[in-house]
Amino acid sequence: MTKPYEVAVYYFPNYHVDPRNEAWHGEGWTEWELVKRATPRFEGHDQPKVPLWGYTDEADPAAMAQKIDAAADHGVDAFLFDWYWYEDGPYLERALDEGFLGAPNNERLKFALMWANHDWIDIHPAPRNGPFNTLAAGTVSREAFAKATDHMIAAYFNRPNYWRIDGELYFSVYELMSLVKGLGGIEETRAALDDFRERVRAAGLGELHVNAVVWGVQILPGEQRITNGNEMLAALGVDSISSYVWIHHQALPVFPETPYADIASKSAEDWEKFSREYELPYLPNVTMGWDSSPRTVQSDRYDDLGYPYMGMLAGNAPEQFRLSLERMRAFLERDLNGIRAFTVNAWNEWTEGSYLEPDTKHGLAYLEAIKRVFGA
Repeated sequence: MTKPYEVAVYYFPNYHVDPRNEAWHGEGWTEWELVKRATPRFEGHDQPKVPLWGYTDEADPAAMAQKIDAAADHGVDAFLFDWYWYEDGPYLERALDEGFLGAPNNERLKFALMWANHDWIDIHPAPRNGPFNTLAAGTVSREAFAKATDHMIAAYFNRPNYWRIDGELYFSVYELMSLVKGLGGIEETRAALDDFRERVRAAGLGELHVNAVVWGVQILPGEQRITNGNEMLAALGVDSISSYVWIHHQALPVFPETPYADIASKSAEDWEKFSREYELPYLPNVTMGWDSSPRTVQSDRYDDLGYPYMGMLAGNAPEQFRLSLERMRAFLERDLNGIRAFTVNAWNEWTEGSYLEPDTKHGLAYLEAIKRVFGA
């Protein structure tokens, strides 16, 4: 029986060894090191978070198989992998290439790519005294774009469990304007995307569905002919928009902690706002939590200085998360957004305080909330 709504969860793949990370941080480093070293930054601050399954290697198919089973058993339909490809090639790809695609049970979940084409900056951990060094630039040339998208077609799009929306291969871009900047402008980016679509068709894979994350939709200086976001999205030929995390749209007014329930209510209003303001289908988001303090130098004073020294969400207990999911279901039932799916931030953003993976405090309770509201 087909589910009425699909649950797609963002997956952040920085929990396996990668050559770039080893060059920047030393042999064997993964972001688990920040999770382990997190400390309470004020009285009552709930840190460190401790993973129930241990500090596992997501590039190990057996470890990924455990994640897949837990997700599928609790009503998750797809992992949306944060996918990295810079001018000189891929980064953090082993979680997908070796872990997920190597897992014997990977057919239980669909998967898709969200090209996380942002600058990779030196914030693991971040000192107070920014600005931070850029380790890899998010912009790519047309040549690098062609290499990256050829790889997508050959390695991922032909998989039977690649996620499709209305039969079309879902491909999302995190920073649309970074893509435009690297490719040289609106017209050049439209040409590159059109060529990408043609190569997908030529491979016999059908149509490509290009999605843009809303927060990255801005008007670049010099684009005088483009007067608003809808006009620009149309000029690029984008098929839909989405959100990655509530914090992109809602400031946290109280430092150090803003009640989760307050931001949840405002974010639910955003779903309708974006569905009406944009002329494209909208893939809305439910966020599990927010606490980026593990990405800060723990011996530095924690003040309100901007990411990752910023406010966090408090009171995001599993019951509050469930209430947000129920709001989402009610919103989807109104059929305003044009897509019968939504996203969750996130499966494993441990150092941003937004994760569904079980910890030693709540166990599987966040996944159980999804099963209760959206399970088969």
